[in-house]
Amino acid sequence: MPFTVTMPKLSPTMQEGTITKWHKKVGDKVNAGDILVDIATDKATVEFNAIDDGFLRKILIQEGQSGIVNQPMGIFTELANDNIEGYQPEGTMPQVKEEKKPAATKEEAPKSNPTTTIPQAVFQPLPPLENYEFGFPTDEIPKRTPASPLAKKIAKEKGLDMTTVKGTGPGGRITSHDLNLAQPDLTVTFGRREKPTIVPGTFEEIPLSPMRKTISQRLQSAKNSIPHIYVHQEIDAEALFNAHEQLKNGNLKVSINDFIIRAVALALKEHPNCNSGFNAASQSLILFKTIDISVAVSVEGGLITPIIRHADYKNIGEISLEVKELAIRAKAGKLSPQEYQGGSFTISNMGMYGVSDFCAIINPPQAAILAVGAIEECPRVKNGQVIVGKKMHLVISADHRAIDGADAAKFLKTVQKYLENPALLLA
Repeated sequence: MPFTVTMPKLSPTMQEGTITKWHKKVGDKVNAGDILVDIATDKATVEFNAIDDGFLRKILIQEGQSGIVNQPMGIFTELANDNIEGYQPEGTMPQVKEEKKPAATKEEAPKSNPTTTIPQAVFQPLPPLENYEFGFPTDEIPKRTPASPLAKKIAKEKGLDMTTVKGTGPGGRITSHDLNLAQPDLTVTFGRREKPTIVPGTFEEIPLSPMRKTISQRLQSAKNSIPHIYVHQEIDAEALFNAHEQLKNGNLKVSINDFIIRAVALALKEHPNCNSGFNAASQSLILFKTIDISVAVSVEGGLITPIIRHADYKNIGEISLEVKELAIRAKAGKLSPQEYQGGSFTISNMGMYGVSDFCAIINPPQAAILAVGAIEECPRVKNGQVIVGKKMHLVISADHRAIDGADAAKFLKTVQKYLENPALLLA
């Protein structure tokens, strides 16, 4: 008897998934609990186990292809020789949008082999590739001015570009005396480049992965619908840098970001109104009862935010170990949903890329996100003298529906207090 296995919903936000690998091939016996497929969701790549015993008879979504939730993935049978001819798979089939074609007029009869045309306003026809030299049409390259044989010889020996001077000889011919004002020939100095083989304007379109598609939809919605307010603060990072170096010299491997997570957790405890969110559907505030900090981690093809739960109850060492473990599992696509769903506040740190400062987009339904820049050297005045100091920029993006500018500023000043006095974070 045939039956259908459909695309499972592996996370609350999942709308479609991509099959990255089938662990069984057509004709194989499948036992309940066997790993059937690997599915790339909007958050991670997840192994999906078979629920029932059976034989895989037909694969409906091939490796590399995507399907919506509840779309048939494969046809199975209870027995190896069960007939599947005429069997209609169960589940939700994706809707194909049909483009409405305008009716043919008397002046324009329908063509037997229609071709796609590109509007002239978007793309203009390009000259043949052989008409290009160094990326520019050859008809736009100025013609070389005639020169005397001696001038040509001198220019070749000295590597001069004769097109950079005006000839004073008969008919505008360049003479040897004119070469005193000639500029060096760059094609001689740097070598002549080969002509490009790709026609200018060539491009390639790549479909979005489920993760990248979800990121684009969520961030566009957040930027369009959330009234962002940004508050900037420069931190004197000298003491923070020294504390980090002292721990490093003592073989205690913690990062600057671990200090920041600890400082943010303690600041949120003092300013609970910043540990909040906004429910757009019900137009109500969300007051989180626990401090759970989401940490933005860059992974292949996108971004994910594993969460440090009860961050205000953990010391820097505990935070450091947990962040390292979550980051490793995030990059491997092995996070479980409870490890990245939820969170009351997000930290996005680009300091490791040398970025001075940036403004991050809020991760709804949270009401705030903190963007962290790099520690940089800067001039400081100390005891009447200019010395080399260190600074770091923080920028908080807050949802103005839930957090006022004054509250965001007070929170940021508290974070500054902790980071400029890092001993408080070690207590």
